[in-house]
Amino acid sequence: MNFRTDLTLERAELASEKGSGIKKEFKHTDYTNTTIIDILNEETAEKLGKGVGRYITIEIPELNAISSELEEVAETVKASLDLLLPEGDGLVLVAGVGNSDITADALGPFVASGIFSTRHLSKELQKSIGFKEPLRPVSAISTGVLGQTGLESAEYIKSIANEIKPKCVVTVDALASRSVKRLGTTIQMSDTGIAPGSGINNKRKRIDKDFLGVPVIAIGVPTVVDALVLAESIFGEKTDKNTEIDMIVTPKDIDVLIKNSANLIATAINLSLQKSLSYDELKALL
Repeated sequence: MNFRTDLTLERAELASEKGSGIKKEFKHTDYTNTTIIDILNEETAEKLGKGVGRYITIEIPELNAISSELEEVAETVKASLDLLLPEGDGLVLVAGVGNSDITADALGPFVASGIFSTRHLSKELQKSIGFKEPLRPVSAISTGVLGQTGLESAEYIKSIANEIKPKCVVTVDALASRSVKRLGTTIQMSDTGIAPGSGINNKRKRIDKDFLGVPVIAIGVPTVVDALVLAESIFGEKTDKNTEIDMIVTPKDIDVLIKNSANLIATAINLSLQKSLSYDELKALL
């Protein structure tokens, strides 16, 4: 399967994958539709081009226009993240992957800038500031991309993880979809890590448990679609496979989409990692 998409939900739809190798569960709220896909064996994983593990897709009709519903939607995203995070209260490293100079690829850096980092706050300092419960230690970084740093994002994260020894790494990156309707309306998270750029055939070294030695949760929002797929959706017919169009397309309001998506995801991560703090308390701190 050679689909230009990072979304496991789309790969499962296109493959019409059924049977014992895959399990699906659906949840609904007033603002979201959530699909939980568990890939149970290597055979099914190979068919779908994904690893064995859990993939959660949250569809939100107007992700780029969230305002008054932000708290409710963030709580839903937080609940899904809770399903993937390993138990315990050890250090978590949040890594924003992507290029902050390219708007459609800036989701990761934007999220990293919105994380409530606490690793540097001693317990004594936390008490003197007024926190009633201990804060979970959290660090946040923005990796940049290979062309900027000369380092693979996976290498960058591993070097830091080797030094600070997190219990878990949460990566955030922009994704590719094969559906225009899912651009900026979908959040995917998984416990299998990520290969940055894989959705646009620019696959880099995987960021996963095998490479880092600790669990890796990957979160992303699709911000681009293949131009050939877009042409098919507009004209209603399949495009010749030999057509030489190697382009990706992004929405015209991508700047707003990235800003609002990053705000939502950062809020959900903060809520999940700092369970002793309310939504209002976290917003006041950032």
